[in-house]
Amino acid sequence: MMINSLVRSLKEILYPRNCLLCRERIPLDDQKDLVCLKCLKEISPHLPPFCRKCGRGLAQEDTAQHTCGECLNARFYFERAWAVCPYKKNARELIHQFKYKNKIFLAKPLSDLMIDFIRHYHLPLNHCDYLIPIPLSPAKLREREFNQAEVLAKEIAGHFGIQLLSNNLKRVRNTPAQADLDKESRWKNISGAFRITNPETIKGKTILLVDDVLTTGATASEASRVLKNARASAVYVFTLAN
Repeated sequence: MMINSLVRSLKEILYPRNCLLCRERIPLDDQKDLVCLKCLKEISPHLPPFCRKCGRGLAQEDTAQHTCGECLNARFYFERAWAVCPYKKNARELIHQFKYKNKIFLAKPLSDLMIDFIRHYHLPLNHCDYLIPIPLSPAKLREREFNQAEVLAKEIAGHFGIQLLSNNLKRVRNTPAQADLDKESRWKNISGAFRITNPETIKGKTILLVDDVLTTGATASEASRVLKNARASAVYVFTLAN
């Protein structure tokens, strides 16, 4: 026991690691993800009741219509969406590090947040035939070298034993980044950006689309429209944040 403690202490001295967010030293036992437990616990999930369209937690004045103010007049092609937490503070920074700083190891703690949310709120994954990640354009995939939505979807699919379908929904246009556009421009920008390579696989199936962030819902809705045109019976959306 004394030798083990000595080895542990030496490792902490020789290989110190700090949290990506708060920069505090992480105890050796918690170093597998490089994000301290304190910072992870500060990511506050959405609480029910949820908006039936986008999945945000509803304000008291919105509970009667079951829809948040932002979605009241929205028309989406998906049945409904869920998101784990608001896209702000620690969640925003971790997603930024994951996507743009090539911190692919963050897939585990981020997907764990999604898995915990699914289990806690009993999301109906048992009714879904396929998990489909929102695809990147070929140019964006070459630049980033991985699709963050696919990495998250793979973790979720593996945990719940649901088939991951990665190559049927394709992005066929290199569109400007949605994050750089206003709400109206996002809908125009993403129109016609997707196609289905094998419609027969989709026909009659229930699909769960997976992405990292849902903002206006334009990307998820356009992907859902294409899936519905391929005669998917229902399309749901699940993201880490919105």
